[in-house]
Amino acid sequence: MFKKLGPGVLVAAAFIGPGTVTACTLAGAKFGYALLWAMLLSILATVVLQEMAARLGIISQQGLADVIKSELKTPWIKYAIIAIILGAIVIGNAAYEGGNIGGATLGLEAIFGIEYTKFYPFSIGIIAFALLYFGNYKVLETALVSLVILMSVSFLITAIITKPDIGAIFQGLFVPSVPEQSILTIMALVGTTVVPYNLFLHASLVSEKWTTSDLKPARWDTLVSITLGGLVSMGIMVAATTIPNKDISSVLDLAKGLEPLYGSAAKYCIGIGLFAAGITSAITAPLAAAYVVNSCFGWKATLADWRFKLVWMLIIGLGVFFLSFGIKPIEIIKFAQIANGILLPIIAIFLLWVVNRKSVLGTYKNNVIQNSVGILIIIITLILAIKTIGTVLGYSDV
Repeated sequence: MFKKLGPGVLVAAAFIGPGTVTACTLAGAKFGYALLWAMLLSILATVVLQEMAARLGIISQQGLADVIKSELKTPWIKYAIIAIILGAIVIGNAAYEGGNIGGATLGLEAIFGIEYTKFYPFSIGIIAFALLYFGNYKVLETALVSLVILMSVSFLITAIITKPDIGAIFQGLFVPSVPEQSILTIMALVGTTVVPYNLFLHASLVSEKWTTSDLKPARWDTLVSITLGGLVSMGIMVAATTIPNKDISSVLDLAKGLEPLYGSAAKYCIGIGLFAAGITSAITAPLAAAYVVNSCFGWKATLADWRFKLVWMLIIGLGVFFLSFGIKPIEIIKFAQIANGILLPIIAIFLLWVVNRKSVLGTYKNNVIQNSVGILIIIITLILAIKTIGTVLGYSDV
């Protein structure tokens, strides 16, 4: 895969996880086609921001955190900004890891029942720890990704065979509406698609794979991969509109989205898929956090370095800790997506700043159109973040 495909595929795979399945199912079941526009907006924002991150990585041959550090000349400002980035990524990834482990927990609940639910998070945390510590997880990861792809295709087929209202789908896509009490769901859709740590991960990965002459294939890689991932997300939303019970509270409710295709076996399909998506993401999220911390502190540490290991161990530990309070995994997943959505404008502002630095990108820096779209994305995500915080604090009923 790495020889023929670029990091865009990994970015797309990263947001087709348990968070996406849960957030999109909740959106489709509760609001029908009304929030498809939010997913379309999220996909466009992801393509634009990830293209910037990829271009930055290719031209500078550095990661996003490295570039930000090098461009900040005043020491106290540099350390303050790095502290903000570290806090955002560590907190965001810890919440995301809780969602990943929660998704895998939902999968095990569907397969084996809820009798042993309290043991599932610790078991998944131990599995993720062992896979990362011993490093022999490539074959397993390939198998897990294959299962996630199977689940994704299943949702797309389900969306087709349920014969959805095409007119209503187009209206949902191109006529934005904000139904009552939908703002948190909208933020979850944004947070599960435009994942802040993916911006750091993408810049680092392309700097290792490509050079300046590969800028065009890198852009196509980003566009095609993320668009396909977005279509899967929309397929999940469309399939979920057929779920009779609009109050999604368990994995069995999630499984109803696949019943038109699999019937009574739907719970096992969703169970295996969520477990695979959860474990795969539970491995990649801590690694991504470790790469970011590595860059911020300038360790230049390898995978075997104890400092690198300590970071991903901390993220896994926090993920398990978040699930140890008896909170439903679905609630943890929703929280993780909302937290990501709130952190997004902060990271996007830093990204937009560095891709306009001639000292970094030279003639490859942003043009007027790219800046206009980038600023628009930041404004929209800021408004959503402010509304989300207001809703959580009880100042808004939207």
